[in-house]
Amino acid sequence: MPELPDIEMYLSCLRAKTLGRTFDEFKLYNPFVLRTVSPPKDAFVGIPITELRRIGKRVAFGFESGAWMAVHLMVSGRFRWAALGSKFPVKVTHATWRFSDGYLVLTEANSKKRTGVWLLEDWRTAMQLDPGGIDPLSSELAEFAAVMTQENRTVKRALTNPRWFSGIGNAYSDEILWEAQVSPLTLTKKLTEGEMGRLYDSVRSSLTTWRDRLLAEFNGGVKFPGPGDVTAFRPDFAVHGKFGQPCPRCGKPVQRIVYADNETNYCAVCQNEGRILADRSLSRLLKSDWPRSFAEEDN
Repeated sequence: MPELPDIEMYLSCLRAKTLGRTFDEFKLYNPFVLRTVSPPKDAFVGIPITELRRIGKRVAFGFESGAWMAVHLMVSGRFRWAALGSKFPVKVTHATWRFSDGYLVLTEANSKKRTGVWLLEDWRTAMQLDPGGIDPLSSELAEFAAVMTQENRTVKRALTNPRWFSGIGNAYSDEILWEAQVSPLTLTKKLTEGEMGRLYDSVRSSLTTWRDRLLAEFNGGVKFPGPGDVTAFRPDFAVHGKFGQPCPRCGKPVQRIVYADNETNYCAVCQNEGRILADRSLSRLLKSDWPRSFAEEDN
């Protein structure tokens, strides 16, 4: 699922391709992707795009008319850029926007069809889509700690709660916790002052590092990412998606917790004093304190 670094990369590439420009056609291949119809989609045709912003994990386009269009890519949604005259596979294509030199294409390689497009009258209406989490890159330590400890949750659940922190999901939370050397099951109100400080620094370091790497990789939009370029399983990740592989810090095998649709990866030695977390008992132990689905994580 695209998270803050991926969304910031998309915004950079989309600004290079669409800012100040208009599209001549807005075509739907899957009508169910459209979550609102006011203003109607034709009201966006021919209107210059004046701004792009991130709303949580959504990409939002602002238009000269004052209207906004927001896109939530969810798990498998992706943007791509295609040449004029391209044909699009109906099974994975949700929508296309035709510009003078190509198409912006919205695809989703998932039969569950979770990706959505919202057409909104103004920025105030668009902001109603914001779950309300603080920006993890601009917050101060005191604000971060206050949000983290407002309820006694597992730190993994806290980081991925969009009402608490904006743009952090399953993949980058694993990397953040590994860098901070904090167990994903540590309860937020039991975090020591040192752990809270390391966690705060790790959030900023990990998200900034990956954002900057992705921006550099796609050269500010000169190269537009393909669907496979936006992934939760990057080769250079330390632990996420690396079950059984050696931890980059200590060399011991990376462990995992599997619960419903989610998998959490961690190093037992670096993050949990060598103890392996028991996967089988988690459903009874954590009950509602573990995301049961991607939809729950991103509501």
